[in-house]
Amino acid sequence: MTGPAGASGGPVRPAVAWGLATVTFVALLIFGLGMTSLVLNADIVATPGLGQLPGVFATTAATAAFGLSLWLTLRAAPPSYLGALWAAIACVVAYVIAIWLGVLVASSELATATEVAGRIATSWFGLVVALTGAVAAAGGIALARTRSQRPRWPWEDEFDE
Repeated sequence: MTGPAGASGGPVRPAVAWGLATVTFVALLIFGLGMTSLVLNADIVATPGLGQLPGVFATTAATAAFGLSLWLTLRAAPPSYLGALWAAIACVVAYVIAIWLGVLVASSELATATEVAGRIATSWFGLVVALTGAVAAAGGIALARTRSQRPRWPWEDEFDE
């Protein structure tokens, strides 16, 4: 990154942009999956008796994949918005693999795990995971790329006097 990041303005440090984007990803993922479930009147994991383990495991894995892919993107100077696409792909792949593993552990049935993972990968739920990853990553990249100054009131301008 060029330029100092301080009170006078400059880019947002990559670690700060990464943290804000990761928290945003988790919040948007939970909201997006919940609203999609509500609108479709369908459970994310429609198989009864599996508990919360598969969903928690998948969300954790998707968050880890998002964080890693965004951090690798933010290391470049300046970070490319193409990293948002890679973050989206990483999130979907991690979510589907983790939900498959979570259902396999919870049910001990390979067919059930494959059905649940396939359903998520080919439904609106998978699209929500991808869009959430792309939007949150693009926001984090935009924060790291910004060159704007801090907001100022008109009377703070020293050249008006």
